[in-house]
Amino acid sequence: QVQLVESGGGLVQAGGSLRLSCAASGSIVTINTMYWYRQTPGKQRELVASIFSGGSTNYPDSVKGRFTISRDNAKNTVYLQMNSLKPEDTAVYYCKMVVLTFVGAFKDYWGQGTQVTVSS
Repeated sequence: QVQLVESGGGLVQAGGSLRLSCAASGSIVTINTMYWYRQTPGKQRELVASIFSGGSTNYPDSVKGRFTISRDNAKNTVYLQMNSLKPEDTAVYYCKMVVLTFVGAFKDYWGQGTQVTVSS
């Protein structure tokens, strides 16, 4: 079993910044790709950032230039730095990691979600 715990969400004014963290623990051998998603009521979950084991990153146009994903492999942690926040960024943000466990297979694990609210 692997558990992902998120933190860092909150209320911020438009134009402000937040930094989200997601730390994994449990039966971890190594972690491959780490992701951040977001979801609002009535809308499908949206991928907002990816970081691969070698450090390469991907972002959709909606957040490119404003969000930065990073990782600390020693801490099994992924971060999302969010700058120049807009009201449309308001959502529950979820982390996901592709984890090699002691069972010997890669599996996806999700965090519990953290609320980000951007006021206009």
